[in-house]
Amino acid sequence: MATETNQPTDPYRPTDPNHPADETQPTVPQVTMTLAAIAATAATPRPSGETLAEHGTRIALGINLQLADPSLATRGTWVLSWLGVSPGNANLAYLATNTDGSNSFAVVIRGTVGSMPDLLEDLDVGTMVPLNLAGMPSPVSVSNGAMKAFTEVVTTNTAGVTLAQALTTALGQAQPDPTVYVTGHSLGGCIATMVAPYLQTLTWPHGKPNFELHTFAAPTAGGADFAAYVDSLEWQANERHYNINDMVPQAWNNLAATKQWYPAPGPAADTDVAAVISTLAGLPGPHVYVHPGKDDPLNDGYDPVDPDVVRKSLQDFMGQVAFQHANSTYLGLLGAPDVLPGPVVTVVTPVGQAGGPVEVVGTGFEQGVVVDFGTVPMSRDYVLRDDVMAAWAPEGVGVVDIRVTSSLGTSPAVPRGRFAYGGPAAAVVTGISPDTGRAGDHVQIDGLNFASDVQVHFGDNLAELIDSGPAQLVVKAPNPTIGIGKPSTINVTVLTNGYSSPASPADEFTYLEREGR
Repeated sequence: MATETNQPTDPYRPTDPNHPADETQPTVPQVTMTLAAIAATAATPRPSGETLAEHGTRIALGINLQLADPSLATRGTWVLSWLGVSPGNANLAYLATNTDGSNSFAVVIRGTVGSMPDLLEDLDVGTMVPLNLAGMPSPVSVSNGAMKAFTEVVTTNTAGVTLAQALTTALGQAQPDPTVYVTGHSLGGCIATMVAPYLQTLTWPHGKPNFELHTFAAPTAGGADFAAYVDSLEWQANERHYNINDMVPQAWNNLAATKQWYPAPGPAADTDVAAVISTLAGLPGPHVYVHPGKDDPLNDGYDPVDPDVVRKSLQDFMGQVAFQHANSTYLGLLGAPDVLPGPVVTVVTPVGQAGGPVEVVGTGFEQGVVVDFGTVPMSRDYVLRDDVMAAWAPEGVGVVDIRVTSSLGTSPAVPRGRFAYGGPAAAVVTGISPDTGRAGDHVQIDGLNFASDVQVHFGDNLAELIDSGPAQLVVKAPNPTIGIGKPSTINVTVLTNGYSSPASPADEFTYLEREGR
């Protein structure tokens, strides 16, 4: 059983049950989840490329910007003390010091940069290896993938200084009896359950600090022996916080149960979803995984829900999984303010020539941002008014995504953010009306850049064209294809001018009944 104490050094937890904490004071989970979310700042390199050192500098600027924000649960009192980015940007950890006089520090580990399936597969749970830390009675079993990430985190150095060395230096300047929070979201939380015990095994010249372990949305790193070892250590707190509708923290002891998710308003799992989950659930093979820490479910029902991804399809199911797993969802469940968003491009001038003007509209633009046309950087010579940028296209060919990078991150590629050198402009579907119906129904398709050669497919079936224009089409819904892997919700694809429109929730159509059944 976990050993926990309730020390008066904890600045966010009341010491007297008869005198609860000030409601205006952020809670430990609110603070540690905010620190974990900040670790995702500028997680991906700039599309045109940057060195690891350049990327690390940009990450540090973004983290400092977030930590200084007084509107967050961290109240602007935390400062960055050390940052380590492993080779290839695979893993990141940072150390922060609270300057509010609470004598507290935080070791924060970043979560995954990729997709949910990538996260789960990268943990390499089909192979277990022994973890043997100093003072352990015997080695315990952890996944091979978790061991690799843990090793990178604790051996990465910045200017010759590792995480443990940086924490030793920081604690050497602290008052007696400091508190060290170890936290992370997603993969970061998983690795935190290994880093925190590792830190407990070290010798601290000025006395062992009070350790608190707070994970969010974390899959487990190891088996029952690993969980028992983690829980046997002396903690000021050892808590596992999770959204009950998040697939990732169900790994690896309850992942198959997610095939029963999500009830109305959806998206309930279809055959394709069940097959994907079964494949993922089978990755551990004969190994049994167990979660350490005291469970703290953050909700008790299917709430919140992303209403844009509730149809019964693999695309919507994975979209809902991503929403339920997101940092912002966890902050919302905890009642904490969301962290600062990175830039977002919403629409651009769709065609042009090298050297010609391009208007880029979005949010989160600020002086000093850099712009890439695909993998080609644009010069800093642009005019910025609020969130509208007047830019000039660099040399290039083909069709590229225009993306904006700041210290907070890089804007994602979006359908209306594509730029075509010399044209024609890329086709985009922006809406379907009605978006449910039967074969033979007339369906209106709204969008952009539809040419005279337009064709429309419902899944893999060609629709009959009734009427057409550059921004609107009317078609007759074709008979659906019936069979395994052919769900009732499909994407409507417009083919025109050599383009096929990219799939998105805006182009989904659901057949109300399956023909032939």
